[in-house]
Amino acid sequence: MQRVDPVSIATEVAAPAATSVAAPAATPPPFSLTSVFTEVQPVSWTAVGLALAAGLYLYGVRRLRVRGDRWPVVRTLLFLGPGLGGIATVTLSGLAAYDTTLLSVHLTQHLVLSMVAPIFLALGAPITLALQALPPHPRELLRTLVHSRIARLCSYPLAAFAIFMATPFALYFTDLYRYTLEHGWAHGLVHAHVLLVGCLLFWPLLGLDPLPHRWPYPGRALLMLLCVPFYTVLGLTIMQSTTLLGGDWHSSLDLTWADPWQDQVIAGGILWGGGEFVSVTMLAVLVVRWMRQAEREARRIDRELDRQEAEQRARPTVG
Repeated sequence: MQRVDPVSIATEVAAPAATSVAAPAATPPPFSLTSVFTEVQPVSWTAVGLALAAGLYLYGVRRLRVRGDRWPVVRTLLFLGPGLGGIATVTLSGLAAYDTTLLSVHLTQHLVLSMVAPIFLALGAPITLALQALPPHPRELLRTLVHSRIARLCSYPLAAFAIFMATPFALYFTDLYRYTLEHGWAHGLVHAHVLLVGCLLFWPLLGLDPLPHRWPYPGRALLMLLCVPFYTVLGLTIMQSTTLLGGDWHSSLDLTWADPWQDQVIAGGILWGGGEFVSVTMLAVLVVRWMRQAEREARRIDRELDRQEAEQRARPTVG
């Protein structure tokens, strides 16, 4: 009769458990364009939050309409479409099923959450809408919050710009990125962080809401111009890296349909090309706004000069 060693049995039982803790979660099927629709994520807190934000925005628009006031349709479309819709596209569609599997998908999420969605949320002017639609007491509370010391500190463009620049380097070139891949709550927190930082940066630069720090257009254009080389440097650094971001996480998935090294090159290219495109586009928008403001100011000065000239002609001449 074969002798059973209790120590060996305990070791065999413990080994799979230890392996399961460190092993990545089950990987999805090969990624394709149809995966964006077939791998849609179930209802989550993100979906609830987006639905609540859309409902509150539309409720505010309706209150203004019932009162007889108008709210620009373009602002509503920008806030709901590429704003909230952009967040939903990268967090609730099938892309979210691959954000811990493919670095290229994760950096696509990062780009949309940090640049694309915040820009259109800012252009939707939700704070202005709330100030017009809320009853007097909540309106005063919101106005006090907007002009509070915390709001002044958080909305200061240079502080937001520094955090915006430091975030990807602190995340992807340290062990923090690997930690977020292993812990779902940390991964979701990163999404919330990059969205918040993007809003803090682009709201004072492009937004229409009454914020404490509203730089003149030359300063805003200069800050937006600095975003262009930033994404070029970040993208090229990732593409030329001799180590895999996230350590051996992606290679340990043993995907037969994706090469981690090639995917990392694609991911860097997405940040490089996408970041430059968004930055240059928004820079052009700022320049156009700057020119229009200059034209309005010139017309205002002309009207003031005409008024003063008319007043001088209307004065009776002496003697």
